[in-house]
Amino acid sequence: MTESTFWGGTIRKLWATESDKFQSHLLRLDQDNRRMRFGHGVSETFISDYASRMSDLNSLTYGFFVDGEVHAAAELRKLGDSWGADAEGAFSVERDWQDRGLGTELMGRVIRAARNRGVEHLYMSCLAENARMQRIAKKHEANLRFEYGEVIGDIMPSCPTYLSLFEEAFDDSRGFMLAVLDLRSKMVHAA
Repeated sequence: MTESTFWGGTIRKLWATESDKFQSHLLRLDQDNRRMRFGHGVSETFISDYASRMSDLNSLTYGFFVDGEVHAAAELRKLGDSWGADAEGAFSVERDWQDRGLGTELMGRVIRAARNRGVEHLYMSCLAENARMQRIAKKHEANLRFEYGEVIGDIMPSCPTYLSLFEEAFDDSRGFMLAVLDLRSKMVHAA
């Protein structure tokens, strides 16, 4: 998973200063995809508030970038005050980018990040009708159960290894370099 270039874009972590890119992605989701992502319809105000909390210490967010814009995102969120036994994963892919494997690739990044933080159970919940997310969860060997109109997926990541830690560190350093180059490119075009 160290290769970060897919379909004319790159996958990398979003940095705290990039919550606006995450927000723009979530706002571009159509109503149905917003409902699938959040489990119910959400307003633009809700999305703005949600995206502004991306930079807190309770989550990691990966994005699929094309020309400096995020078109898909995956999140790993702590359940509790510290990284521990349980965490939650979620992702969203804009309609034009669906069915290309982006959700599967992004979820793989989230699982690796959970593994490297000692998470024992990575939970994902989705509406019972969200067959795409269920397929992605099954690809990653999730145990699925139905509860009150939702499907809950439970993935049990392996223990971290030197290789999994190295891969994430390598991706982070490459991602930081790409973010700096993107920022520099914007500054040059603005001048």
